[in-house]
Amino acid sequence: MLVAPCLNELLDTKQEIEKLNQTKPTLFQKFINVILLTRQLQYNYQFMGALLMDEDPSKFYPASQDDYVLSVYKQEIEKLKTDSKFQELKMLLNKCRKVSYMNISKLALGTNPRVLVGPTLIR
Repeated sequence: MLVAPCLNELLDTKQEIEKLNQTKPTLFQKFINVILLTRQLQYNYQFMGALLMDEDPSKFYPASQDDYVLSVYKQEIEKLKTDSKFQELKMLLNKCRKVSYMNISKLALGTNPRVLVGPTLIR
């Protein structure tokens, strides 16, 4: 899948993320923790997003994974999903999904939106 977000879409997404951070800092921190875990395990951000949004993650399944590590990862995803304010994060992800879960994650981690402009191949 090829995504090519424009600068305005990325800036809007960045604003949504900042608003979530200001209004729901605990939820935002949990989201950041899941993003960091995803990056540390070298899992695909699309895999993370599919799990969070209850989509089919099979296209993005990690190529090499240990069953135990994968089960711990899924437990962390479920912990985030059981947060009482998770619906707000889910609405943000749904609203901004056009820019891809990868770009949403990078913006949440502080990447400058200008760096993310242009086509990106999501596998």
